[in-house]
Amino acid sequence: MKASLIAGLVLIAAGVFLILRPPHYSSEQSVFKLGDLEAKMQQERTLPGWVGGVVLGAGVVLLGAGLAKRT
Repeated sequence: MKASLIAGLVLIAAGVFLILRPPHYSSEQSVFKLGDLEAKMQQERTLPGWVGGVVLGAGVVLLGAGLAKRT
């Protein structure tokens, strides 16, 4: 019961953080390859905003379930 409240609060905080400041990651792709010669491209990508929304929604559900068990 208490664990679901804490997990819900942590997920809500993580979801808000992901929505406000989405993290970046780099992606490397091979563009051209001819024998030993290879050209690669590195791109900075941002985590999509819907991921933060899903995490936030899961936190709200867990918080609601924890509060419902408590009463």
